[in-house]
Amino acid sequence: MKKISVVVSCYNEEKATPLFYEEMERVRKNDFADIDVDFEYIFVNDGSKDNTLEVIKELSTHDHRVKYISFSRNFGKEAAMLAGFEAATGNYVVHMDADLQDPPYLLRQMYDSIVIEGYDTVGTRRVTRAGEPKIRSFCARVFYKIINKMSNIEMVDGARDYRLMSRPVVEALTSMKEYNRYSKGLYSFVGFNTKWIEYENIERVAGETKWSFWKLVKYALEGITAFSTVPLILSSFLGILFCAVAFIAIIFIIVRTLAFGDPTSGWPSLACIIVFVSGVQLFSIGIIGQYLAKTYLEVKNRPIYIIKEKKLDSKSKLTSMEEE
Repeated sequence: MKKISVVVSCYNEEKATPLFYEEMERVRKNDFADIDVDFEYIFVNDGSKDNTLEVIKELSTHDHRVKYISFSRNFGKEAAMLAGFEAATGNYVVHMDADLQDPPYLLRQMYDSIVIEGYDTVGTRRVTRAGEPKIRSFCARVFYKIINKMSNIEMVDGARDYRLMSRPVVEALTSMKEYNRYSKGLYSFVGFNTKWIEYENIERVAGETKWSFWKLVKYALEGITAFSTVPLILSSFLGILFCAVAFIAIIFIIVRTLAFGDPTSGWPSLACIIVFVSGVQLFSIGIIGQYLAKTYLEVKNRPIYIIKEKKLDSKSKLTSMEEE
């Protein structure tokens, strides 16, 4: 029997988790009733401060399909996704958010696209951003345009982390153990034959979003520094440009002095030039510092996540590693 592993990352989703489980069970019983496929639900509790873990444990006592991993603290969504992928035992693995912004009713269509049409992975993308602040939607569109110009791999505007993957795709993703993870870039990096399904934005069913504007900005910078070295090249070009400007200015000053003498210039213009050039230098140093910081975090080789407790299938890679 084929199995679909549903990985669900949860952070303070006490109210949304039961609603997600009910909707997934409805999809499993109705949309997959005509085929021989089993499910497992792997909830990853990413250091929630509410009763999310207790809700998941209650579900697991009534349904053997429900498994869980609970982190020792909040490690972030990227770490939760990796842990879920490493724990999954299904032939196919899908990641979903507990807030139901990833519509479960698309899952059967995604499954058929892999099994019948022969795709390796099926991703989803939002064609609208209804319900989001306009400034956030605008910045998101600008970000995708910028990063696709700067990176060698294409990142689809509106792409969600909601995608169904065959086992080879999952193995490729889990083989990359980098500490600074940017899933949308990793999906594009591993490649494989991908189909995209579009849908209109759905607002979360309960709770509040954990992604503030500044967290999204930080996440965007993670993506740029993880999949492009263009900022380093840009800082180099800025250095060359200002050297050229300085050389031209020196020639101009020499010629002017020889031709017209040395009239006294005002200090405001000089101060503005010094401040401007210093700002460019600090900007370039800051770019280099970002890459050095990423390198520093990588070479420390700290674990991407730490598990406090878990309940998993005996065939799970995480369970097998612990037994060894």
